[in-house]
Amino acid sequence: MNDSPDATGVDDSPGVDEEVAPADPSAGPSDRPALDVDAAADLVDRLVGNVESVIVGKRDAVEHVLVTLLARGHLLVEDVPGVGKTTLAKAVARSVDASFKRVQFTPDLLPSDVTGVNVFNQRTDEFDFRPGPVFANVVLGDEINRAPPKTQSALLEAMEENQVTTDGVTRTLPDPFCVIATQNDVEPGRTYELPVAEIDRFTKKIRLGYPDVEAEATILDRTVGDHPIDAIEPVATLEGVRRARATVADVAVRAPVRNYVARLAEYTRRNAALGVSPRGSLALLRTAQVRAVLDGRGYVIPDDVQTEAPTVLPHRIRTDAGAAGGDDVVAEALDRVPVE
Repeated sequence: MNDSPDATGVDDSPGVDEEVAPADPSAGPSDRPALDVDAAADLVDRLVGNVESVIVGKRDAVEHVLVTLLARGHLLVEDVPGVGKTTLAKAVARSVDASFKRVQFTPDLLPSDVTGVNVFNQRTDEFDFRPGPVFANVVLGDEINRAPPKTQSALLEAMEENQVTTDGVTRTLPDPFCVIATQNDVEPGRTYELPVAEIDRFTKKIRLGYPDVEAEATILDRTVGDHPIDAIEPVATLEGVRRARATVADVAVRAPVRNYVARLAEYTRRNAALGVSPRGSLALLRTAQVRAVLDGRGYVIPDDVQTEAPTVLPHRIRTDAGAAGGDDVVAEALDRVPVE
């Protein structure tokens, strides 16, 4: 395997971007050369190792972020304050030398504070567009459920179509573009429920959880002086990520696997008030493609689907028990729907 930047989009040196020729950011996966499967898996391994220098004891969570990124999706992290959600997003962005913006969602936040606004320029006698924080490769929406639904909905077009329309003008967002949103789940009386249409746009929903004693002691040791996030260096380029996404898009998904995913989705629709949408089925297939690449395969097997389903499907489901019932429905589907 060739480890040069031209082959993998990865370099051991800090200045990786100088080594890779820029590509058209608007190009789709089929328009640029894909990495081979081993090179793409190696890129993810490097990223995971780099992020783990900051995020201790959460390898699964780090993988979930990177799977979401390569699946061209977005991530919702629901947890208590102070467990490292913001640090995780920053570490991933810095590891791929990506632009990073943070939006602190509050009750008085306006949609234009997210997407941008036109400002009148007295010199030119015209309106100039000032882009909002959504114009970045990685956008952290911190405590997204503290803002009212009108402001939350400012992300709908961006998350689905990678573009923003303001005053009738549509502008393309950077490539890659990934929203990592955090949700406060300990103050329900002071937060707003996320609209179903927005929740469905999140590819995955995860929890970080508290670290164990050993991991927390390591965190305290690493951060007692300077925070390790300040020293993290990129180990991959944006072009490397784009080419790895192209690799994922080329992973074969045969008819039996597609049918299996469709039957899982159909089971949730029969056994819940609101089941998994076709968008959810597509998200499951895309994340399964990434999982196949991580395992060094160019084709998806049912095990990839079963690995990804618990973080891709439950938040899209509504039962009599509310969103909390989605986990049980998905577990039943995986247990009862046969692989044919």
